[in-house]
Amino acid sequence: MSWFGKMVGGTIGFALGGPIGAIAGAAFGHTFVDKKDQAYLASRPGAGMGARDTLSSNEQAQLIFFTAAFSMLAKICKVDGKVTDKEINAVNKFMKQDLQLDLNSQQTAQNIFRQAVNSSESFDAFAMQFYSVFRTQPNIIELMIDILLRVSAADGSISNEEEHMLLSAIRIFNYSTADYERLKSRYVKTTNKYYAILKCDEHSTNDEIKKQYRKLVSEYHPDKIEAKGLPEEFIKFANTKFKEIQEAYDNIKKERGL
Repeated sequence: MSWFGKMVGGTIGFALGGPIGAIAGAAFGHTFVDKKDQAYLASRPGAGMGARDTLSSNEQAQLIFFTAAFSMLAKICKVDGKVTDKEINAVNKFMKQDLQLDLNSQQTAQNIFRQAVNSSESFDAFAMQFYSVFRTQPNIIELMIDILLRVSAADGSISNEEEHMLLSAIRIFNYSTADYERLKSRYVKTTNKYYAILKCDEHSTNDEIKKQYRKLVSEYHPDKIEAKGLPEEFIKFANTKFKEIQEAYDNIKKERGL
């Protein structure tokens, strides 16, 4: 992960700010500075290469996505007043199995999670800063909602407190309530999951299903996802979603004899 190595090495030359910047700074043990301060930092006696490093706009987006994801998960896990062992296990399973994070990335994610759990910032504050960066990328927003739902429903249900927080997220993200319900049905059984994956239902026509399938395949194609500012490990998760779309369409085709 290109931004990860730069983050380990000291002060980074850009201003992130906001609750996500505070959590990232605490997790990595340093602060972020404006680029105009770089010359001063680099000229100080003993200043290392880390003081002159910068993140590209794409790397900055990757850092924001990574930090926002584990910060929002922390707030959801703590919404009932405490973080349980079952919730910690769900987050760890997500890191290891879904994202396939290496040990360094796992430790970083856990540190972000701990910082966010103890932060006075609200879930909504993290959600709003995330949305301000990714507001023009609806498939990345949907991927984040998918992550939040997956971990929230890891024990087979979503509590009222978790649901309230998730609904707050979709309002902030300007995400369709109908699409949210379809996405949720993948993890909490309410309807046929294959139709939910394609954002359709059993009453959709064959042409509507084909059109929706082509649209989703285009949006989640690996070549497009890689250019969206996602960390490498989350790209793997997005690629899994791409495979799920194909699997869902294949199953519906068989069911309907298409």
